[in-house]
Amino acid sequence: MPPPLADALAAGPVVLDGGLSTELEARGHDVSSALWSARLLRDDPDAVVAAHAAFAAAGAQVATTASYQATVEGFAAAGIDRTEALALVARSVQLARRGAPGSWVAGSVGPYGAALADGSEYTGGYVEEVGVARLRAFHRPRMAALAEAGADVLACETVPAAAEAEALLAEADALGVPVWLSLTTVVGGDGVARTRRGEPAAEVFAMARGVGAVVAVGVNCTDPAAVGPSLDAAATAGLPLVAYPNSGEGWDAAARAWTGAGGVDPAAVPGWVAAGARLVGGCCRVRPSDVAALARTIR
Repeated sequence: MPPPLADALAAGPVVLDGGLSTELEARGHDVSSALWSARLLRDDPDAVVAAHAAFAAAGAQVATTASYQATVEGFAAAGIDRTEALALVARSVQLARRGAPGSWVAGSVGPYGAALADGSEYTGGYVEEVGVARLRAFHRPRMAALAEAGADVLACETVPAAAEAEALLAEADALGVPVWLSLTTVVGGDGVARTRRGEPAAEVFAMARGVGAVVAVGVNCTDPAAVGPSLDAAATAGLPLVAYPNSGEGWDAAARAWTGAGGVDPAAVPGWVAAGARLVGGCCRVRPSDVAALARTIR
């Protein structure tokens, strides 16, 4: 087993994996349903193992589970009861261990909007209606299942709004397992990093200060060009930083397709590391070959 992730971060950068669903899709698997890659936890677990193995072979030191869209509510909509749903969440940890033995396993905790499968994780438009208490209740079962299954850290990721960050931090504090908090951000003409809901990112990151469970804060599923200013905002929390942007392409939720061209330039990575990034990798549309290039740059 690897040492505690927090100890490794104190020693230097750790390489994350890339877009698991992207890799599964590239291998010919259908991830177009509302369950996204979580469907394969039940229907083709060996495919998930193979995708994890591809990233590990490319140099990733962390395997992020296929549980981003694996929720009790999401599985219920597909006719899967609560008991089986939580068993599938736990299976995501086991499959990551099989595919990437010796790696840290990060239990993916996607936002409430991911379960809606309508692109609202990129707007946060649901937070006022849902509220912090309901968000906590929504996230609690999956976070507990991932922790009980032995995930080394929980990746609370693609968080679009302050209210959801508050809910996740409260649950993490109650659960007492290591987590990282990763926002999805945008940077406007004023150069200020903001959540997708429009709140100053620095204020949201500051919420993590003093929460003992948090081992890192930062950004994911953010345009690579926005990573630098976002890390500057995250640094105000006084914690190690995490950076795993998408390729820079845009997601059209209505068409369920990616638009534009993109790519993560390894030349940007030294700047991220200099800013305090200790977990570095990729998100949507980032393949094992991209992770290999990032890993070579870091090492």
